[in-house]
Amino acid sequence: MTKKSILLSFAALSISFAAMSQVRVGVKAGYNLSNISIDNSGSTKNKSSHSGFHVGAIVDLPLVPKILSFQPGVFYTTKGTKAETGNKDNVSVANPFVKHTINPSYIEVPLNFIGKIPIGPNARLFAGVGPYFAFGVAGKDKTEVMTVAGTSVTTSTSLKWDDDTPFANGDRNQGWDKFKRFDWGGNVQVGAEIHNFLIAAQYGIGFTKVRSGSNNYTDNNNKNRVFSVSVGYLFGGK
Repeated sequence: MTKKSILLSFAALSISFAAMSQVRVGVKAGYNLSNISIDNSGSTKNKSSHSGFHVGAIVDLPLVPKILSFQPGVFYTTKGTKAETGNKDNVSVANPFVKHTINPSYIEVPLNFIGKIPIGPNARLFAGVGPYFAFGVAGKDKTEVMTVAGTSVTTSTSLKWDDDTPFANGDRNQGWDKFKRFDWGGNVQVGAEIHNFLIAAQYGIGFTKVRSGSNNYTDNNNKNRVFSVSVGYLFGGK
């Protein structure tokens, strides 16, 4: 091995160790405003947005210190949508007010690449993009019916999941009344990091339908859409 090769190897190792020394672990949580698309264009009904939350942990792995990071994480996150029919302020026996809410919950693993722009000694703006993979774990299917005199009846059942896997085409437990267990898509985000504190806004786009069953015009357009805002903290480093 030549002296030049030795020097290059030593420089590469030095950069790797320097980057590893800046690895940070953090916590992150925030508010979700979710919906489910209704057509091929990905559009949603504005009045169908559902409020939820996310909470979890991230790891910030510097690829280029203070400029570019790989940022995987694991989160518990809620998604879903709601549908309303009738007028809540003018109900009758013939025209009740009905609200139907579906709120699946997932364990989600985002794999984001984050570019950073320093704007001060301890402050950076950042933007990121990357895929996510999610596994359905819980959820409710809830219906509220309001009739005359403000009388209301609410029914709630646990969300049903099918037994699909990412590696199998067949599923003996399919059905329109079930959600697919696995979801995946992409995230884009922007935010700021100030003294290890994070604030970010993100939009997640699901690439696979959420309803179980065969692909047809009634169910192959329904995909998760989630806008979220987060706050967090990264431990260690600067």
